[in-house]
Amino acid sequence: MVDQSATLAFPAGFRWGVATSSHQCEGDTTNNQWWDWEQAGHIKTGDHVGKACDWWANAEADFDRAQALGLNALRLALEWSRIEPQPGAWDATAIARYRQMLRALRERGLEPLVTLHHFTHPLWFEQSGAFLASDAVGLFTRYAERVVQELGDLCDFWCTINEPNVYCTFGYQIGDFPPGRRGDVRATVRAQAALAHAHAAAYRAIHRLQPAARVGWAQHYNIFDPANPTNPLDRLVAHIQDDAFNEFFPRAVFAGDASFPTRLLAGDLSDVRGTFDYIALNCYGRDLVRCDPRLPLELFGRRFAPPGVPQGDIGVGELYGEIYPAGIGRVIDRVRHLGKPIYITENGVADREDRLRPWVIAEAARAMHAAIARGADVRGYYHWSLVDNFEWAEGWGMRFGLFGLDPTTQARTARPSAGLYAAIARANALTLAMLAHYVTAPVP
Repeated sequence: MVDQSATLAFPAGFRWGVATSSHQCEGDTTNNQWWDWEQAGHIKTGDHVGKACDWWANAEADFDRAQALGLNALRLALEWSRIEPQPGAWDATAIARYRQMLRALRERGLEPLVTLHHFTHPLWFEQSGAFLASDAVGLFTRYAERVVQELGDLCDFWCTINEPNVYCTFGYQIGDFPPGRRGDVRATVRAQAALAHAHAAAYRAIHRLQPAARVGWAQHYNIFDPANPTNPLDRLVAHIQDDAFNEFFPRAVFAGDASFPTRLLAGDLSDVRGTFDYIALNCYGRDLVRCDPRLPLELFGRRFAPPGVPQGDIGVGELYGEIYPAGIGRVIDRVRHLGKPIYITENGVADREDRLRPWVIAEAARAMHAAIARGADVRGYYHWSLVDNFEWAEGWGMRFGLFGLDPTTQARTARPSAGLYAAIARANALTLAMLAHYVTAPVP
């Protein structure tokens, strides 16, 4: 029994899990646009994904590790390029392997949350224009239908699209993701609009096949705060960046609309409204924003993390800013009025030496507990990630795992944070002793 007076206890049935993706974990995903991107030399470190975490051959060993930690949930993605390697051609062997994985999760008491699109798709889809192509929505919906027909007896918890704002911003605005365009605002908006329509169509298709399914998408929320809260220009550009990055997709799903002037490019989004059964939030960091008229492509705001705040390993700050687990509570408060279950489907830190990760986990748990006390229906937390994996354009340089990984030998080493997370999951609570130990963030 948990001593309620000595803990921050969570509701019965709370999901304590880990989040993963197909390309980053499976290995040899050689038929998607990210493999092609790597072959063209676009991985900043020059690394190769190779076998990744070798999940295609041996995911069950890591499922054992998750079970041994006392977890009860695991988020994984399907690799569309394996399931449909050519248009309309379905790979029975790949589908059978995903059935094995889902069955293995259930046998270990790990509820699967399955993502249909986590940044990757077949090379043929990319070459046809990806989500900017006229038939993209239909092709994605056909894929979603096939997946549910093949796997629906093993899963009823679906995430259609992971972080559409990241996919579009990094692919069409920043250029670090394929197709590598820079400053293409029109394409950035049009791609997000297409993804919104694809999500809505898949949502309805899944419910036709599986009426009781839980279907949503995962939204990345970054915190943008004005560098000087008393400066109206800093406040304005922070608001503009927040709206542009964080709010397009939620506004489409929650209200069926886009803000002006974005709606001039996005078009009619009324069909997207209401297509969510839960709210999935991915939260990592915070940026301070200072008005800078010299940065039109950054919407006239310079983003930075001030010195002395918690930051991950070298280079991480450029992507994630200040490591800011308290932002979880702020983001929950933005959406809790919608009255749907809320899940934190990603949160973590790139931290090879485990300097910050225990603090991040403890602070995330505290933020969620406080949000629940305020009336939010928060039902789960999925830490990113179980094992170090291939971090997209950053290669092997960022280490997010509760377990360290040597990609050459595939050897795993548990980090101390794995023990802390296991203790929280087993108790379904954060003890005050844990809070006292981890309440202060280690800083440079």
